[in-house]
Amino acid sequence: MADDNRDFNAKIIDEFRANAGQVGPPFEGAPLLLLHSTGAKSGQERVHPIVYQPVSGSWAVFASKAGAPDNPAWFHNLVANPDASIEVGADTVAVRARVLEGDEREAVWSKQKELMPGFAEYEASTTRTIPVVVLDPA
Repeated sequence: MADDNRDFNAKIIDEFRANAGQVGPPFEGAPLLLLHSTGAKSGQERVHPIVYQPVSGSWAVFASKAGAPDNPAWFHNLVANPDASIEVGADTVAVRARVLEGDEREAVWSKQKELMPGFAEYEASTTRTIPVVVLDPA
């Protein structure tokens, strides 16, 4: 499964870079960025395609993992190493991650569920609170 996920991500990453951030299904039309984080255990750079929501000059990302019972690896990486970078369109931006809490999290999360109802389905299929992370320009 891990190799399948890597292959899936590699294809999306290649398509993203070849088309200045535009990709086809399953993410066609969705705002997508490439998150470059540092592995919490390995110290190696990791790249993950992630749907985002623009938030006041920053980017909110959602550790939904499609409703899985645990958080995605990239979330753990950002908690351990909040300095990261993203590719958005044809631009690369240095960012610093911060996990939202309380009302701030709820406002961004509620908007995301309105914008992309699949996120409400992810929430319904797990017992964990899905983390919302804002990536602020560094």
